[in-house]
Amino acid sequence: MTEAVLRIYESLAEFAPDWVAIPGESIQDLLEERGWSQADLATRTGFTTKHVNLLLKGKAPISEETALRLERVLGSTARFWLNLEAQYREHAARQQSVKALALHVDWLKELPLADMVKFGWVRKVKDKAQQVFECLRYFGVADVDAWREQYERPVAAYRASEKLTRIPAAVSAWLRHGERAAEDMRLGDFDRESFEAALQNIRSLTAERVPKEFFPRLTEHCARVGVAVVLAPAPKGCPVSGATKWLGTNKALIMLSLRGKTDDKLWFSFFHEAGHLLKHGKRMTFLDIMGEDGLNAQEEREADAFARDMLIPAADYRELSAQPVISERMIREFAEQIHISPGIVLGRLQFERRIGWQQLNHLKVSYRWDHEA
Repeated sequence: MTEAVLRIYESLAEFAPDWVAIPGESIQDLLEERGWSQADLATRTGFTTKHVNLLLKGKAPISEETALRLERVLGSTARFWLNLEAQYREHAARQQSVKALALHVDWLKELPLADMVKFGWVRKVKDKAQQVFECLRYFGVADVDAWREQYERPVAAYRASEKLTRIPAAVSAWLRHGERAAEDMRLGDFDRESFEAALQNIRSLTAERVPKEFFPRLTEHCARVGVAVVLAPAPKGCPVSGATKWLGTNKALIMLSLRGKTDDKLWFSFFHEAGHLLKHGKRMTFLDIMGEDGLNAQEEREADAFARDMLIPAADYRELSAQPVISERMIREFAEQIHISPGIVLGRLQFERRIGWQQLNHLKVSYRWDHEA
């Protein structure tokens, strides 16, 4: 019977449940099983009766020496007793920590928590202090002050748009999802020439219409050369269409939000961010809003020009734009000739006002997130 009791407590130590009993309760159960008093245990272990009483109440910790004595007197192993003690102390510290986090529940109002839960980024819990804990774990920071230093201030300092300066928490939540996704990817080391070569192969993917067919190939091409590509929905309050961030000296992240929801905007955003990687410094994080200049207007123009000419080479576009009237048939034939989506050609013509924004939009491929269905 005693061995059965020990096995029960050993299994509890292994699985670390949400509730954790004081180790002294395990000792008391064994004393009752054997018909021993606290005085009997004190005699057998060489402890004072007072110390045994403190052990049973959890007020005296089980040290390595205590664990060895309990092993000899009560059975099981010293490791078992030390694990019980460690779990109890961890649980007590966790409860105290969560209690302290109750002072920061207002921080949750800054976060796009509803979307973070809907997208599966964080677990929804009823207790607000515990929810603070879940969100801190998501961001990989110990407390709210560390979050502000690591995520809020860098985003708030980005003066691309008044919109961005008001909602750094939403942008930081989106960026953090990209960082976490990149951690799960097997990335090579960044190599400029190899990345440029990969972009040539990726360009041909623009003619594919179905994301589940082209996106895995896009991410594979980029991962080989040290670039993680993450497509993630933007939470409310995050107006960013794309972002570029260096994760170290030889790893980079490109994030896309699908804000435009059409193939011309998705692919332009991707090649725009690729332009930042190739042309601009490794210390910068670029946050891009569709149709707006960024922190450095010159760098944004350079990234725009890179995306524009990668998708439609300048010489080819001059030939098309020289036509006095551009028909749907001409757009389709031109797109097939240069091996890209006709929606991308249409988007360029609309941007340069050769075709109205409401015309021929059936040439574009529209996307939507599963949660929008």
